[in-house]
Amino acid sequence: MPQNRIDATFTAEQRARAEAALASLGEALPFLISLGDVNRASMVKFGEMNRSFVVKALAIARAHPEALPAGFNIKEFAADVALVEDLYPLRHALEHLARRVDDTYFAAGSEAYAAALLVYQYAKLHNVASGDLEESLDDLGRRFARRVRKPAPAAPAS
Repeated sequence: MPQNRIDATFTAEQRARAEAALASLGEALPFLISLGDVNRASMVKFGEMNRSFVVKALAIARAHPEALPAGFNIKEFAADVALVEDLYPLRHALEHLARRVDDTYFAAGSEAYAAALLVYQYAKLHNVASGDLEESLDDLGRRFARRVRKPAPAAPAS
């Protein structure tokens, strides 16, 4: 039997509480937006290494506003930096929680799949002797059927 890394049950009550907590979190953050892939790809990249750069740039902008063009909005820049700094601990906590959910999901799925592979092997052995699992094995065996790749279209002759 595969190694058992997770032994848990997710009750209906736990699911309801988790879903309510997520809904409440969403309601507490009504300003959150969604960016599409195209929109996100067109934006300058921002990551952990750029956080201190942004904070230092704001300090320079506040200390030397004369160095900036008249149309540069320091107040809006400061609001964006404040939002980044305010969201950072929440984002970090959510990433940690999401990783734990993902790890738990992965471990449970891995264990279930390993056990299913054992069931499939034992069922095949049993079927050799009895022949009474043919339909079930055909159904399970579809998971391992190789897909035929369509040939790439030929390039038009020039």
